[in-house]
Amino acid sequence: MKQFASEICAAVKSGKLKQPFDAATLKQACPGRAARTYSVFTAQHAVGNGKTTELFVRVGRGLYKIK
Repeated sequence: MKQFASEICAAVKSGKLKQPFDAATLKQACPGRAARTYSVFTAQHAVGNGKTTELFVRVGRGLYKIK
């Protein structure tokens, strides 16, 4: 998890991934994972998920930005 989260942050910082992003643009910017990972990871680590790993803010249906 930490590695993927770091990869996403780096992609945003470098401009490779524009915010807000969806699963498809995340997959283009950070390839190499199972297709379902891109949508599940952001949803599981979004603000309000009830866990301490709130890494993303949901700004629309399927759209996220870094917290």
